[in-house]
Amino acid sequence: MNIKIVVATHKPYKMPNDPAYLPLHVGKADKRSIGFDGDDTGVNISAKNYNYCELTGLYWAWKNLKSADVIGLVHYRRHFMSSEKKDSDKWQRILSGLEIEKIMEKYDIIVPTPRNYFIESNESQYVHAHPKEDWEKMRVLIREQNHEYSMSLDKMRKSTKGHRFNMFIMKKEALDSYCSWLFPILEQIERSQLEKNRILGHISERMLDVWLYANCNAYKFKEMPVKFMERQNWLGKGVNFLWRKFFKVKFVF
Repeated sequence: MNIKIVVATHKPYKMPNDPAYLPLHVGKADKRSIGFDGDDTGVNISAKNYNYCELTGLYWAWKNLKSADVIGLVHYRRHFMSSEKKDSDKWQRILSGLEIEKIMEKYDIIVPTPRNYFIESNESQYVHAHPKEDWEKMRVLIREQNHEYSMSLDKMRKSTKGHRFNMFIMKKEALDSYCSWLFPILEQIERSQLEKNRILGHISERMLDVWLYANCNAYKFKEMPVKFMERQNWLGKGVNFLWRKFFKVKFVF
């Protein structure tokens, strides 16, 4: 099984020591080399990285990794963790290509363990942190498709849980289905934006669950733990969340 897990990065960084992982310099167009392959070759949208974030790497993988049976997207500081390895070093617990191949014997997709906001729905959490106009545009575009996706959209909006980070590993057929649905919608949202920013990267995190719900009978997914490879400022994150929730301040830290 040919497995290619794109590790999206914009700077030199330690990478998994496993041949299944492919470090990729996202947003490489017109930038100095950092020693990794770039997403500016073949069919690509590398120049749109500021708006699409790590999704320029996903687009590149979708269009150019033709021989891969399984394609994934992770981040240079965030990886899927093995449920079998107990090593105290996080780098030694990163999900291996052999483990992925074993999982793919029973599943079509690997996604992160969902995040639970408890006091926020996916919709309220998003609009407290980001412009509401783009969210509404996304809702309209998805509802125009078909009834099944409209129902999945409502399920995602109302839920307090979601698969975050734009991280997943998919069999090629599932990835092709997802990307063929995702990118046309993002392109339409992009055309309506007055100011280009990272919104498409953020909004696509929520769209993944819409697609998963709508295609749950076609593709079986497994949730796996994810670890941030550096120390996180949980106090700052918590304060920021509360400021957005109760004082409508979108960005504090």
